[in-house]
Order: sequence, then structure tokens, then C-alpha cells
Amino acid sequence: MTNVARRYNTAESRWAGVGPYYAMFPVEFADSIIRKFTDPNDIVLDPFAGRGTAVYSAAIQGRIGVGIELNPVGWVYGQAKLSPAKYEDVIARIEDIAEMAPMYSKEAENLPVFFKHCFSPIVREFLLSARSQLGWSTQSVDWTAMALLLVYLHGKRGASLSNQMMQTKSMSPQYAIDWWEARDLTPPDIDPVEFMRKRIGWRYAKGLPTICASEIYLGDCTELISQLPISNSFIDVESVSLLFTSPPYYGVTNYHYDQWLRLWLLGDLPIAYSGRGRYRGKFGNREEYRNLLYRAFSQSSELLKGDAVVYVRTDRREFTYQVTIQILEEIFPGKKRSMIGRPYHGNTQTHLFGDHTSKPGEIDLILEP
Repeated sequence: MTNVARRYNTAESRWAGVGPYYAMFPVEFADSIIRKFTDPNDIVLDPFAGRGTAVYSAAIQGRIGVGIELNPVGWVYGQAKLSPAKYEDVIARIEDIAEMAPMYSKEAENLPVFFKHCFSPIVREFLLSARSQLGWSTQSVDWTAMALLLVYLHGKRGASLSNQMMQTKSMSPQYAIDWWEARDLTPPDIDPVEFMRKRIGWRYAKGLPTICASEIYLGDCTELISQLPISNSFIDVESVSLLFTSPPYYGVTNYHYDQWLRLWLLGDLPIAYSGRGRYRGKFGNREEYRNLLYRAFSQSSELLKGDAVVYVRTDRREFTYQVTIQILEEIFPGKKRSMIGRPYHGNTQTHLFGDHTSKPGEIDLILEP
């Protein structure tokens, strides 16, 4: 058996990969940290959950994962992994969407020019139908169908619904148009139902993952953490055994701008823009960044057991690194700190996005009793 085949030979491993997302925890890394620092039935908290890797890893290892994610794209990925619908129901929903797609032909023609370069007419109609019909925030079938659509919304030509694009990041519309025109690339002629049927079939081929009851919440962690003892039956004051997270890094990327096309499919505007409110930018204001970390970690501390472990992966650049250490030591003064350097080997993801400057890597901060 090849390494690739072995990697996807269980339901848990196939569902773990749902969701191309920037700066996500490696799956194997999350699995190892949770095994090392927790026991079955322990609670793991991730207030910056991303696509829910840590929460999902806890859930498939017999722990209770609780996460919070601000970006709806990451939340949908995480929710689909924790509570996927049945295969036949998802296929039926995709077929329903396609059946209603012709109703959106006029709207498809009126989309901005980017969409006409990116998707064929039948795909545009299908996506608009999905955008309108899927109740992704409340219905298991719909968030599962939406998550799988988001995975393949854009990426390598022939392996996605789009013209040639990156999969992890949505490119600037004009940049993409110019790039396609320079190479005479037109949208691929794809039957979206047959395309998705094959991909969904592969995802479900090993069945559904065995999940310990876990939850990921959509919203701002600085507002939701304090509500967890009320809204979540698993978590209470001094109940969490492991705080395992990686906050956004200061001034590195705008997670919402980078996902503008997937956010459009979730109902947002059909344009790329960066002004999306507090904590939805590039985290470039030092005081706001410090406040974000302080509020998230100080509120999380109320939920931790006295012997809980705090495991934080952060950026090794001076400001992000120093402010993270200062806040952690202020909030958890009685814990012993250790560090593990995680240097980058080769180009980082930011290199793919045009940032060719050298990077000092990441660092893991571990606070133990």
C-alpha cells in the first residue's frame, strides 16, 4: 500500500482533509498533541478553530472537542466533519440543486465578469442555485453539501469547478482575469452533478467517521467563550484539560479576503473586499491584536482545570512571538513554559501568494502545571 493510499484508508482520515484552508494545523500533528496531553473523555478547547482540525482530532480520538471560528468557511468545513449527513441525502440534495439551477440563468448572466471567466454557464447556474437553496448554517445535509462544494469550488483546472486557480486562496478577480486571458484559458465544460457525485463518492467510500460528541461555534471567540458554560452541555468552568490553538499571526493575511469567492457561495457579495469588521482584517493594528489575544486567553483560562495544558502555535517574528509570550505568562503565571521551534523548510504558503521574504518560522509554546 502506498503512503497516499494508507493516508486515506479510513473514514476518519478521508473526512479529516475536508477543507483547503490557509495556515491550518497538520492533521498528524494535531492527533499527536491530543494523544500526548489528554485522556479519553477529556475536553479540548480551540478558540481559533480554523477548519476545525483540533476539534475533529479530539472527536475521533474519544475526546470532546469544542471550538469557535469567526470565518464561516472554516466553520462549515468543521461542522461537516463533526456532523456529516448520509451519502444518499447529500447526493439527492446536489441533484435538487441542479434541477432548480435553470431558474438562475438570468442571474448567472448578470454576475461580474470574473465569474464568466471562472465558471461555465451551467456551473454558474448550479452555484447560484446552491447559494440560494442550501441552509448551510442549520441543516446537516446542507452544511455537508456546502462544505464539499466549497472544497471543489476553485482549484486546479479539471480537478475543480473553476478555471485554473489556487485551491487554498481565492485570487484577486482582475489578477485572475488577466492571467487567464494571457494564457487563453476558458472555463472548463463540466457537468457539476457528475463532477460532485464522483468526489462525494470518494469521500464516503470508507463510510462516516466515528465521532465523540463535539461542537464548533460560528462567531467571535472573544464574545462566545464566556457563553460556553451556558450554551454547551459538555463544558463548564474548570472543565477543559487542553487549550490547543493557533491564533492568527500579526499582519500576515486577511482570512476573509483570501476566501472571498467561497464566502460569496455562502451568501456574501460577489466581490473581493477587505473591510469586514473587527478581527476580519489582516490583524495589522498592534493594540487590537494584543487585545484579541488577551481577551481570548483570559476568557479561556476560566474554563481550564488547574492541571490543564496550554499549547499554542504562533509566529516566530518578534512582535507576534513576544506579545503572545507576555500574555500567556500574565494569564497563566503558575505554569512552566517550554518551547519547540518549528522552522520553515522550503517556501511557505505566503510565497505562493506573492510574499517572497524570508520567514523565521513558527514556534510552539507549551505551558504545563
